[in-house]
Amino acid sequence: MWHNDCFFVLMRLILLSSFLFIAAFGALANDSTVAKPKNTLPSVTVKKMDGTEINIQDYAKTGKITIISFWATWCGPCIKELNNILDVYEDWQKKYGCELVAVTIDDSRNIPKVQPTVNAFGWPYTILLDVNKDLARAMNVNNPPQTVLLDQKGNIVYVHNGYAEGNEFELEEEMKKLVQP
Repeated sequence: MWHNDCFFVLMRLILLSSFLFIAAFGALANDSTVAKPKNTLPSVTVKKMDGTEINIQDYAKTGKITIISFWATWCGPCIKELNNILDVYEDWQKKYGCELVAVTIDDSRNIPKVQPTVNAFGWPYTILLDVNKDLARAMNVNNPPQTVLLDQKGNIVYVHNGYAEGNEFELEEEMKKLVQP
């Protein structure tokens, strides 16, 4: 008999604790002072190919739709994505007035491969170097490719991880939304 009573008391305590936890968590989630994910670029300085430094936030101030593509020379899907975008990039620039900024997360050993890769494929993109991965960390990029789309006001409106053939058309659909009245 005593064991049954203890069991029911214990079950009531567990249920009450669960209820209080859920109620507290729900109230916290609805609290407007709780930090929400940022929808803007962090203030992080990266280097251009010529070695000059630039804050990534500068690309949020251009008034253009901006695609930021995190890539690496050793990443096959990254190369495929950037090459497939190249096939439609000129058309996108005309239709949407967009700009693509390709941020390599190659480390210092692989940085010498970046310029030859860009030249070999004829990429017209702005290429930035994130050798220490400060920007990648700030934007929670763990594995490239990762594509981020900014609207004309610099807000992050779309993020896509990985690449599968045809993902560039999904990206274009997101850009269409930004130019429709």
